[in-house]
Amino acid sequence: MDKFIIEGPTPLNGTIPISGSKNAALPLMAAAILGDSPTTITNVPKLRDIYTFNNVIRVTGTHVTFDEDEGVLTIDPANLAHLEAPYELVRKMRASFYMLGALLGRFGKAKVSLPGGCAWGPRPVDLHLNGMREMGANIRLEEGYVIADAPKKMEGGTFALEPSSVGATINLVLASVLRAREFTIENAAKEPDVVLLCKKLVEMGADIEGVGTRTLTIRAVDRLEGIQIRNAADRIETGTFMIAAAMHPESDVTLEGVNVKDLGQFPATFEKTGAELITGDNTIQVIAPETLRPTDVTTETYPGFPTDLQAQWSTMMTQAEGTSTVTDTIYYDRFSYVPEVTRLGADMDVTENRVAIEGKTPLKGASVMSTDLRASVSLVLAGMIARGRTDVLRIYHLDRGYEDLEHKLNAVGARIERTKQEE
Repeated sequence: MDKFIIEGPTPLNGTIPISGSKNAALPLMAAAILGDSPTTITNVPKLRDIYTFNNVIRVTGTHVTFDEDEGVLTIDPANLAHLEAPYELVRKMRASFYMLGALLGRFGKAKVSLPGGCAWGPRPVDLHLNGMREMGANIRLEEGYVIADAPKKMEGGTFALEPSSVGATINLVLASVLRAREFTIENAAKEPDVVLLCKKLVEMGADIEGVGTRTLTIRAVDRLEGIQIRNAADRIETGTFMIAAAMHPESDVTLEGVNVKDLGQFPATFEKTGAELITGDNTIQVIAPETLRPTDVTTETYPGFPTDLQAQWSTMMTQAEGTSTVTDTIYYDRFSYVPEVTRLGADMDVTENRVAIEGKTPLKGASVMSTDLRASVSLVLAGMIARGRTDVLRIYHLDRGYEDLEHKLNAVGARIERTKQEE
């Protein structure tokens, strides 16, 4: 098991390339098995979750090739015959559950393990299953697996997502495009990952009405064709590096390969901290303020403030001059990073789904423990502003969602070393 040794504080200056999005790539990979011919996806990041999902797909008999150097992934479902996603793989990553929708949609049968993923909070799959039942599928749970079957054409119907859910929207779209006569998803997620998936399914031949809105209506088609797809830029990586740049008053960082429109309201919120943003066609330059202003945020569904950036934002607020609060309305139990950042000297207090931060507090290096993907990167950000040495343990979480993190940050001035963690 690896860890990071970080020496701080370090201002950041230079250019960072933004990788392809993991959260966008995974649904596109699932969609690829719906086609009658191979699909090629470019701009795919080298991440543990990508490798895991490649293996999940391979179990079905699908041929998967991944050119890591070029970021090119080709999925050929010609020999797909085994309609199961096993526990030993699905438990590693929650998005593997997309195989339920894809297999049910393509073949009318599926056996998929209940999912795993980050170790925080209950994230039930009831919305996925109830939506498929409304569509006309037979769903039962058996020894930790979801067993699903459906007729050649399901009648469909209407299902309202309460609350709106990216994962459930994706799974229901995958299940319906080949099999539901007419199925309407109300309060559908409209995150960029969902919009990209729907647009590419339409290019494959799907009939989806309302793409980019809260109401999606899907009418089954007889077949889909494989296509060429360019994956989106990672908007969460973009936001993370924007925050990293703003935390030190001497930082000036340009992010390349950004899709600014995918960031929703985040840039406007970000500028309230006093940081300066200069945006180009596919770049964002971040110039850190001399004094970081405390800025309250509340997570919301897109285009609001993303829950995947709340840990990083809270960590940045430890360096703001004054009191701020961060409230997570998406996941109530996503504050495992707080005790760890507090170990470095932060003044943070959690009450239910809100953390109050008193700044500015000087941080001092110590050993801290990662608990999930976004919590892990918040500890890296804290380590880069803390004085002295910080050891961030269990960084395998980071490798699930950030490509070449230490190399990108070291290239602009950070001092991060990856080494083996003593057991």
